[in-house]
Amino acid sequence: MPTILKIGRHRFFFFSKEDHVPPHIHVETAENAAKFWLRPVTLDWAVGYNSKELRQIRELVEEHANLFQEKWYEHLKYL
Repeated sequence: MPTILKIGRHRFFFFSKEDHVPPHIHVETAENAAKFWLRPVTLDWAVGYNSKELRQIRELVEEHANLFQEKWYEHLKYL
């Protein structure tokens, strides 16, 4: 479960054995969690976040989507 980026209390990561699904990123903040698809950036699911928090996290995912996708493919080529 490689951590790709930490911004404030948010940890952005993906699981190593997810090569069978399109590129996406998970985010955890304390006990809250969400998953965003990267192309295009869309929310797949979320638990515990309110709409304002989800909007802010989505903006972070959009800002760093290229990095997340680059790390996704970089990691998968070594599996």
